[in-house]
Amino acid sequence: MPKLSIRHRTTYSYRSCVQLSPYRLLLRPREGPELLLQRHQITGSPRGRISWTTDVFGNAVATMTFSEPTKQLEIVSRADVELKSEAWPVFDIAARAATYPFLYDDQDWKDLGALRDIQYPDPSGELQQWVKGFVMGNSTDTLSLLKDLSAGVSNGVAYQARDTEGTQPPLETISLRSGSCRDLATLFAESVRVLGLGARITSGYLHDPARILVGSSAGGSTHAWVEVFLPGAGWITFDPTNRSMGSANLIPVAVARDITQLLPVSGTFIGPADAFQSMDVAIDIAFIG
Repeated sequence: MPKLSIRHRTTYSYRSCVQLSPYRLLLRPREGPELLLQRHQITGSPRGRISWTTDVFGNAVATMTFSEPTKQLEIVSRADVELKSEAWPVFDIAARAATYPFLYDDQDWKDLGALRDIQYPDPSGELQQWVKGFVMGNSTDTLSLLKDLSAGVSNGVAYQARDTEGTQPPLETISLRSGSCRDLATLFAESVRVLGLGARITSGYLHDPARILVGSSAGGSTHAWVEVFLPGAGWITFDPTNRSMGSANLIPVAVARDITQLLPVSGTFIGPADAFQSMDVAIDIAFIG
């Protein structure tokens, strides 16, 4: 299984000295059966004090606090991981969930909570009608339905890298027929929830040495995809940007109900209103064995 070294550098530049607020960092790769985290370290310039906690989704959250004013902030995350994901995974979906529609048991239904609730307004039912177009009859194979829906997002929305902040609402993505990976992930997650299923959005890295996947770049890049909960199999990964299923090529860092909860680095400063000058992000992923 591949072992990778990840370096994620975020640099902020200011026109004058500013006092930094505590920064919230979602940068530690998320360990699980398909990922072994061998080493992780966060450093900052200026140096900051780091404290760790976990959020409601079980993500590792670092808070970095700074004491001295600065004209530049650099935060660097370094991680070594071993990937154990299969290129062609087989999912042991419970027999009762193999055919859609199905009902979650009472415990799963309650625990999934907001992860199964529609998050964006759909006053005219446009999204519901769009999603229903993928349901082939009153009884259909659940996994095939989800694969068709992922392919439908990929076919209907052209990938377009977007550096601006924010995420398009699902109806806007359908209307524009273009979006970034976070827009496609949001559309797919919301569509899955229209079906009555639980979904969560995942952020992390896309590692594609051959550079054949949409959204990949030299070294590596940040990426967003979706996990859908199916009884028996648990959380199944879908990357609608690349019309793929399973976590091969993906390195998860954090999961959440909404993409807005998944900023890798977030914080503010005290200083002149025009002090902010630029932000630069560089990600390098390399094989180490």
